[in-house]
Amino acid sequence: MRLLLAIQCFVKVLFDSSFGDKVRQLTEGDAVPSSPQPKAPEVSPSPPPGRSEAIALVAALQREARFVDLVTESLDGYSDAQIGAAAREVLSNCGKVLDRVFALRPVAEVAEGESMQVPAEYDTGRVRITGNVSQQPPFSGKLVHAGWAATQCELSSWTGSAAAALVVAPAEVEVG
Repeated sequence: MRLLLAIQCFVKVLFDSSFGDKVRQLTEGDAVPSSPQPKAPEVSPSPPPGRSEAIALVAALQREARFVDLVTESLDGYSDAQIGAAAREVLSNCGKVLDRVFALRPVAEVAEGESMQVPAEYDTGRVRITGNVSQQPPFSGKLVHAGWAATQCELSSWTGSAAAALVVAPAEVEVG
C-alpha cells in the first residue's frame, strides 16, 4: 500500500510543482499550510413553481368569461339563438379580460376602409401588404384591418403549486 502511495507521490512531484513544494516542506519538517476545506455548496431556495403565460391567459379567460366552457361545449342540440345569447356574454367578458391584460390599441391610426399611405421603409411586423404586391414601396391602399398592438402585458404571477401550474380551471365541488 505504501509502495503504491510512494509511486503516486513520485509521479505527482515530477509533474506538479506546488505538490512538490509541499512534499519538500514535509520532508524538511516545516509545517504545511492546510488546504482550505472545500465549501459546502450553498443551498439556494428552490424557485417558486412557474406557470406558462399562455396558461395564465387561458385561465383568466376561463375564470372571468367562461371561454373554455363555451368553446369546448358541444353545440349540438342548441339553437342559433341560444348559442348567440351565450356567446354574447362570453365575448363581452373576454374583451374585458383582453383590455385589462393587454390594453389593446389599433396599429393603424386610419379608419378601416379609408386610404392609407405605407412608407418605403415600413415595418413588416406592423403592416402586412396584400393585393398587387408587385409594385415597389411606398404603397397607397385601402386599410382592410387596423391590426392590434398590446400597450401592456399584465398577467398575474403564479402563486400555486407546481402540480397545479397547468390547471386552467380547478374542479368545483359543491358540498351539501
